[in-house]
Amino acid sequence: MFANLQGANLQDANLQGANLQHANLQGANLQDANLQGANLEGAKLQGADLWGANLQGANLLCVELDVANLEGANLQGARTAKSELQSLGAYYIGPNANLQGANLQDAELSGAWLENANLEGTNLEGADMYSAELENASLVGANLTDAYLVDAILKCANLQGANLQGAKLHDANLKGANLKYANLQGAYLHNANLQGADLQDADLQGAGLNNANLKCANLREAYLKVANLQGADLQDADLQGAGLQDAKYNRHTNFEGSNITRAQLDSMVYVEDEDGALQD
Repeated sequence: MFANLQGANLQDANLQGANLQHANLQGANLQDANLQGANLEGAKLQGADLWGANLQGANLLCVELDVANLEGANLQGARTAKSELQSLGAYYIGPNANLQGANLQDAELSGAWLENANLEGTNLEGADMYSAELENASLVGANLTDAYLVDAILKCANLQGANLQGAKLHDANLKGANLKYANLQGAYLHNANLQGADLQDADLQGAGLNNANLKCANLREAYLKVANLQGADLQDADLQGAGLQDAKYNRHTNFEGSNITRAQLDSMVYVEDEDGALQD
């Protein structure tokens, strides 16, 4: 038998290390509850209120968290994915989840469904978010330093002021995303889709943008010093006031229709690639 705690009031409860495997906690009040190290594998937490709950190191494999409130929750080191079952939907963090201000440092969120989720101010440093679905999610001011976002879907996501320093975003879809004032220093954006993205005043110093799609992107006043733009498509991009000192480009880089100036182009470094291969 599995515990049935549907709608239970467990506010401030000490459930550290508790075995709640497959428990029914739908709609339960778990505000400020201590669930550190608890086993919640397979638990049903739809609509549960986990505001300020401590889920540090908890086992959240196969947990259903759609429409749950995780504002201010601490999920540092929580287990939220299981690689051998990902393709079968072994875990579920549903759309519209509220994770505002949550601590998800180093969390495993690969393949997580977080469309329209509120992740404002959330700490996702070092989190594994491979192929995560984050379309229209709000990540304003979020900490994504060194996060792994390869193949992630971030279409129209709001990342204004987010810290993405050193983040891995190869092949990520950021079409139409808001990245104004974002810190993308040293970020890896090879083959990323940034078409129509707003990167005004973003810091892209040293970013790898090889083969990135930057068509119609807003790069006004963006800082791209020593960034790698080899093979990047900047057709119709707005580069007014962008800092491009020592940024690399080659014959595959497309500036057609952009407003790049002669002075900006002269400040860049042209990389020869006579064999047609893109250089690092």
